[in-house]
Amino acid sequence: MTEKQGGDRASGENSDGMFLSALGERVRELRLRRGMARATLARDSGVSLRYLAQLEAGDGNISVVRLRRVAHALALPLDEVLRVGPGPSPELARLTQFLSRLSSADLALAASQVYGAFEKQGRRDRIALIGLRGAGKSAVGRLLAQHLGVPFFEMGEIIEHSAGMTLPEIFSLYGQGAYRRYERRTLDWIVENNERFVLATGGSIVTEAATFDELLGACFAVWLKASPGEHMKRVIAQGDRRPMMGDDQEALKDLERILVSREPMHSRADLTIDTTGLSVPETFEALRRRLDA
Repeated sequence: MTEKQGGDRASGENSDGMFLSALGERVRELRLRRGMARATLARDSGVSLRYLAQLEAGDGNISVVRLRRVAHALALPLDEVLRVGPGPSPELARLTQFLSRLSSADLALAASQVYGAFEKQGRRDRIALIGLRGAGKSAVGRLLAQHLGVPFFEMGEIIEHSAGMTLPEIFSLYGQGAYRRYERRTLDWIVENNERFVLATGGSIVTEAATFDELLGACFAVWLKASPGEHMKRVIAQGDRRPMMGDDQEALKDLERILVSREPMHSRADLTIDTTGLSVPETFEALRRRLDA
């Protein structure tokens, strides 16, 4: 072993010891805050009294399973027990506790209101276009980005470049879960590396709640809305003949059902532009006027 390797090992062991000591203090603090005797915690967690004493003294290299039992006995999530070092401010702690009791719908509403109050200007600089295929997201997005002098991103193109394969290949080989992971990572990358941009999202991003919530928090969302018939006409005009290969009336009904099912998600956008009957330049002008208002 070289001198450097020996020094690195000693440093790592010292760091581990400091963590175990801090973890022991944390468990003891949480136990006392709950008004629990150590014997009571041992009984409720199924972890021996001797082991708990070693843990609180910083001498116990406890397993994750045992620590999970301790957390359960303290009626706390495991990550709360592992949060060693300076804790959050009292205000943040109270807010976190309050938000944890909200339903998913109420939490999304609270998040949008907070973002709207404190990040309004920042969000206006990051415009995300949502809507089904055929809404005009790509064409209108490019015109808007050129007008604003900001980068334009097509989410599907970035995902394909990152994966080294087409979107159909991703779905075929790895499934929808893989696509969703690429989609989330792509959104994270765009937001973290660009202060201003226009983004054309994938049509189904609204169905992935966590990713869509992140988008609504970080971007000014614009729903490019169109009638089912308009969507189908535009998709066919783009060269996709699949709607014509079967029962076109049934395909139209399927599209109507998709639009209805996604309307509650789409309606969370900051702005809605009905593009039915409008050309790409006309849609761009309508959007530009609304953004400038």
